[in-house]
Amino acid sequence: MKFRSYFSTVLAIIAASYTPHRKRTDHMNHKTITSLLFCCVCLIWGTTWLGMELAVSSVPPITATSLRLLIAAPLIMLLTRYKRLPILFPADKRLEFVLITLFYFALPFTLMIFGEQYISSGLASIIFATMPIAILSLGAVLHGHRVAFHQLVGLAIALISLIEIINIELGIAGGQNIIGVIALVVAVLMHASIYVNMEKRCANINVLTYNGLPCLTAAVLLLLAGVFIEQPNIANFSLQSLGAISYLGVVAGIGGIMAYFQLNKMASPFQASLCFLIFPVIALSLDALVNGRNLSEASLLLIGTLLIGVLLTKIPKQKMQQLLKRST
Repeated sequence: MKFRSYFSTVLAIIAASYTPHRKRTDHMNHKTITSLLFCCVCLIWGTTWLGMELAVSSVPPITATSLRLLIAAPLIMLLTRYKRLPILFPADKRLEFVLITLFYFALPFTLMIFGEQYISSGLASIIFATMPIAILSLGAVLHGHRVAFHQLVGLAIALISLIEIINIELGIAGGQNIIGVIALVVAVLMHASIYVNMEKRCANINVLTYNGLPCLTAAVLLLLAGVFIEQPNIANFSLQSLGAISYLGVVAGIGGIMAYFQLNKMASPFQASLCFLIFPVIALSLDALVNGRNLSEASLLLIGTLLIGVLLTKIPKQKMQQLLKRST
């Protein structure tokens, strides 16, 4: 009996010492995977803008967007079937399907790549980095979402900084570039409006179902539109453009979606949203490295205040209160 009691005690001690170690290991693995996902999202989003600029160098924007989506959609749908998820939207979500097809895929993706014919990939990424501001603003205006005081401050800082950056860069590059700026701003507003309006209405739809068929439908619509409007000559398509389109379809289309979705599952929404502060820096660095283009010193300084503003809009009210308590 004494031996059994001793043996049981030893087992209990071993179990007690092993369990925390395993928890620590699991915690480390979770942090490592989350960090890797965060880096992947930042790199993919940061390189997407140069990819779009290269794609549109010899392929018209509507056709380039259709080919990009046409590459991504079948891969997303194959992954959807592999995971045994529905490809079709629920019967009561047909309107949502149409809205996502047009205002999340077809129009904004075309406007993004169209805009890069007039502005640099770095400036385009900065405009798109204001997505959290657009979501916050539309949520407050359309649905009466409450906005904390520090978020209003961040909104004001970011908007003033963005307007001043655009004003400086247009003054340097010329007034024609306003077309690209307008295209990117409209694309941001379309994406933000879909996010705000579909967040609850499509909450039960898996991310793969959400992206697959709308992406394919948008690709077909744009392909037809490109044939009639742009009448592209395939002989003029360069290997560089086709390679960039393939990268956008496979890496940005599949990798970007899945990495960000998984990041949101493993990290808090605030942590995941920090990608919006990092990817413009990567895009600007690539633009400078590949194309030799740099924003003015004044614009580079304003980017810092812009990103601070975006950061403030993404900090939840409770977290801000915790930070203020710690600082006092």
